[in-house]
Amino acid sequence: MKLIVAGSTGFVGTEVIRLSLKRPDITTVIALSRTPISLPQQPEAGADVSKLRNVIVKDYGEFPDSVKKEFAGADACIWTVAITPARAKRIDFNEVKRVCQESTVTGLRTMHEAGVNRPFRFLYTSGIAAERDQTKTPTFMPEYSLMRGETENQLLAVAAESGGDLEVCVAKPGWITAATFTRKSIMAFVLRWTASVPSVTVSEISAAMIDQVAHGFDKEPLMNEDLVSIGRRALSAPPAGE
Repeated sequence: MKLIVAGSTGFVGTEVIRLSLKRPDITTVIALSRTPISLPQQPEAGADVSKLRNVIVKDYGEFPDSVKKEFAGADACIWTVAITPARAKRIDFNEVKRVCQESTVTGLRTMHEAGVNRPFRFLYTSGIAAERDQTKTPTFMPEYSLMRGETENQLLAVAAESGGDLEVCVAKPGWITAATFTRKSIMAFVLRWTASVPSVTVSEISAAMIDQVAHGFDKEPLMNEDLVSIGRRALSAPPAGE
């Protein structure tokens, strides 16, 4: 399988890359990023770094022909590019929408036009608060949550128009924590008890998303509890392809 990982230098994207390099069934990893990715000098046991190609883009909404050629023949994409709610509060909303929505839809359309394999699976990393029903007023950052929900709607509409070429699924995690006990883990504990926000580890969500693009989507959307369950199952299973 040829896998595209968009946002490969981010918190989730980095873990998706790490796990992908250890899977024999993934033969090529296109790590899409705005800056070069960094790999440890000593790769992990079982990791095949020779199948990694780091493709640099100036902007996730602009894909020159040289990048489109890298997309050709791909089987799936895990899209992790976004501006988080915390950062969004400090950035003009038009820019937040451009990055989170316009670039994402452009990315999917560009990959489709580049000659990816059929069906091409596109897994979009959204969030538990994203609201698809545009008539509602979410309690958490309404404008942002509605925009992320509308992005989900637009991606699903592109898939519906593709005649079966595209399969789109949305991952809607709660708080994403590190695998070890860190400040993120403390925040996850606080959010669960004060706001009933569930959490998933970065390894669980990454393993779950890789599993789903490799084998097909169990359901749409994938909620936090789905990501935890699928991720734990995938992490405990023998390496795919062995």
